[in-house]
Amino acid sequence: MSEILMPKATAVWLVDNTSLSFEQIADFCGLHFLEVKGIADGEVARDIRGADPIANGQLTREELDKAVSTPAYRMKALVSRHAELLKPSKKAPRYTPVSRRQDRPDAIKWFVRHHPEVTDAQISKLLGTTKSTIEQVRNNTHWNAANIKPVDPVTLGLVSQIELDAAVRKAAAVKIKQAEKLGIPLDDPSLKPAAAIIPDEEEDTYNSRPDLSVEDVFGSAPSRPVHDEDDED
Repeated sequence: MSEILMPKATAVWLVDNTSLSFEQIADFCGLHFLEVKGIADGEVARDIRGADPIANGQLTREELDKAVSTPAYRMKALVSRHAELLKPSKKAPRYTPVSRRQDRPDAIKWFVRHHPEVTDAQISKLLGTTKSTIEQVRNNTHWNAANIKPVDPVTLGLVSQIELDAAVRKAAAVKIKQAEKLGIPLDDPSLKPAAAIIPDEEEDTYNSRPDLSVEDVFGSAPSRPVHDEDDED
């Protein structure tokens, strides 16, 4: 059975424009013989406009002529260029050089400490690691847990800054959306602007200072000694 685009529309065109048998059309379009017969009788696909498989690049004129002259022949469809373009492209898994693989636990530790809102799936995709490794680092059960230190994955060369920023923004947006949906206040400092997480004591220190004058900052200028005119004489 051939897989073509718009099988019923193609069958309508073949019924109207060729002398192919119902079996040939049904086999080419991937339909049942009775469906093709229903199209010919006007009982099926009444409102469907025929689609020319030759113009669509799914059938050659030579293949069609051969099938018309030989009723037992079954046409072979061409691979549609449109179908190839519509196929989702599967991204290859991230490759991490062997020399950098030992640094992945440090990068995982950095995510766990500084950006807990980033999911394990995101970390796994960014660093090319497994969820079990992430769990081991998080729970300090990794075989090298004593030597693992949080290090920025950009510094380690495992991801680019653009990829890291995009992942953090996406995770933050999801967390905010979930919090708003549940009506829970979001108090995570990692999702707040820097100005919003200045300690209160530091703010009070600056706000409680009186206005400073030039003399307070630079000190007062030394007074020049005054000489009497008589002394100069």
